Parts: sequence; structure tokens; C-alpha cells
Amino acid sequence: MIRLSVNINKIATLRNARGGNSPNLVKVAVDCQKFGADGITVHPRPDERHITAKDVFELKPIIKSEYNIEGYPSENFLKMVLEVKPEQVTLVPDKPDVLTSCAGWDTIKHRVFLQEVITLLKENKIRTSIFVDPVISIIEGAKNCKADRIELYTEDYSKSYFANKKKAIKPYVMAANIAHSLGLGINAGHDLNLENLQFFAQQIPNLAEVSIGHALISDAIYLGLENTIQMYKRLL
Repeated sequence: MIRLSVNINKIATLRNARGGNSPNLVKVAVDCQKFGADGITVHPRPDERHITAKDVFELKPIIKSEYNIEGYPSENFLKMVLEVKPEQVTLVPDKPDVLTSCAGWDTIKHRVFLQEVITLLKENKIRTSIFVDPVISIIEGAKNCKADRIELYTEDYSKSYFANKKKAIKPYVMAANIAHSLGLGINAGHDLNLENLQFFAQQIPNLAEVSIGHALISDAIYLGLENTIQMYKRLL
């Protein structure tokens, strides 16, 4: 079964637009799990424009499924996740000023750095996933970095889906096969939605988890949160 981790960053964005605590991030996380989410994902950024460090700590006790914290492994980020000890940390190469994730790691260029970070996380019994593009050498590099999983960056697939979905999925199928042969778990995320998710899930072998935020929360405005989560789950 492919797990659905709901990224709740956009809930925090909406809350922060007015200050205060509406919508209540903790309640949304509780409800997402009640409605069928297999995990909760957050991506705290240095400017705290959505998820804050306070949120990261407040969410920990109420997440009974799986807690996935994404982020660039800065000193402050690593200190936070080592205190919180989520089930999974997803390492992304985002610079502090980026709007959203826009590329995977160069696991060859940054091998030594990533090895050091992953060793630290594993010593604390935290599963690690590296955000990567579907490139064979990069996936092999993730294995050399001692990661447990990769997260396939799916923006290119999403952009090309309607033009030629079979062509769009091809590098991801190849990447998943290579990853599985190397003993890496396979996650995926970025711009997956109600239109393109089912085909992706059907075509990618050994897919363990998808993390979806922006599209799911946007759909929930029209369709309701419980109904939307169930719709995404059915596609998986």
C-alpha cells in the first residue's frame, strides 16, 4: 500500500496571514489523520513564513501515524529534528530564499556533507530520505550517502503529464527500478494532484509514500478536507 503523507504547510500559511491561531494547525493535523492520512509532513523554513519551530514541537505529541520533517540540514534544523525525533527526515537542498523546492540534491558533489548529516540522523534512529531528480548517478550517489530512501522530485512529471504521460513517467520508472535494486526506499512528491497521481502510483514500482500539500489543501477548499484526503487515498 502506498502511504499518503499530507503536507500542512499551506494551513500554516493561511494562519500566518492574519496572525492568531485560525486555522488551528494542530487540529488540522489531528483531523488529517482521522480522515485517513498515513502521515503528516512539515517543511519549516528559516524565515518561518509558514511552519514555525514552535509548530514542529507542538505537532510531535499528536502525530500518531508518521511525522516527516523536510528541510535543509542547517545547524538549527538538525538541532531541532534531533530534539523532536520524527520518524523521517527528508533532506532538501533549498536555499533560505527559495519560494518552494525546485531541484534535487547533487548527491555526488555533496556526498561528504550528506554522509555526515545522515550518519548523525541514523545514530538517533531517524529514517532519512534525500530529495532527488530521477537521474541514475544521483540515485547511486544517494546510496553512497547511506540514505534509507529517496524522494523523487516530480515537478517535471507533473508539467509534462498532459502532453505525453508515458514519456513523462519513463525516467521515474527507471529511477525507481535503480533505487529498489540498490535497497533504497522510494518516496515521491511535488505537484502531484488528483489528475496525475493515479497514473504515477500505478506505474512506479515499489513506491512507498507520496507527500502532497499544495494541491491537496487547494482541493480541500472546494471539496472539504475529509473528502479530499479520501479521494487522494483512493487514487493510491
